[in-house]
Amino acid sequence: MARSSATDDAGNVGPTLATTLYDRLRNDLLAGRHQPGTKLTLEPLLAHYGVGQTPMREALNRLVADGLVERRDQRGFAVPPISRDDLMEITETRCWLEDIGLRQSMARADAAWEDALVLAQHRLARLPRLPDPAIYAENPAWEAHHRAFHAALLSGCGSRWLIRFCQQLADQWYRYRQLTVLRSLHERNVSDEHAGIVEAVLARDADAAVERLLRHYRRTAEVLLNDDRLWGHSPGKR
Repeated sequence: MARSSATDDAGNVGPTLATTLYDRLRNDLLAGRHQPGTKLTLEPLLAHYGVGQTPMREALNRLVADGLVERRDQRGFAVPPISRDDLMEITETRCWLEDIGLRQSMARADAAWEDALVLAQHRLARLPRLPDPAIYAENPAWEAHHRAFHAALLSGCGSRWLIRFCQQLADQWYRYRQLTVLRSLHERNVSDEHAGIVEAVLARDADAAVERLLRHYRRTAEVLLNDDRLWGHSPGKR
């Protein structure tokens, strides 16, 4: 398949149209701008993003591989639905993999890895989670540094495949978190949780570091699972 690309005034080849479109669609899906379970009808998508069918289909197929879009036989594409069971599976799978990843990073730790982790946590701690504590408005800088901090924890594990799988799970996790964070603000000092993880890492206490990391994820999952406005029915049902 031919791939279109953009060039600048110097003749340098930039990102392909499909890659740029993939990034835009991915960001919109993660931010919840396309509601879970809705069909991604081609014609409205083409009009909204101002592209043709070929780059759109290429971008959608890449998102299918990422698990952010579903391909439905003879019916095109759709946004994956959400469910408590799915969120619990994502959470536990992420915990299993990151348990291994963090332990391996700590076992292989050197000064450069520890310095990078401390720096990532410091940069994150300096940013406000919400620009205005009274209302929800996403702080993109905080979100970017939050992802960088969690990636830094696993970056020394020595397995690019584990890192890749964890990144995919982080995307799925973020999609759920964005769907509910607009609805329910809760009192929680996430910055202290991050600092506690790093404290255990620097003390070379792998059991404590892993326990704090997994508790960090499970506390967020508990908030999501008990947000009735997200699910539309009582927390005990699925």
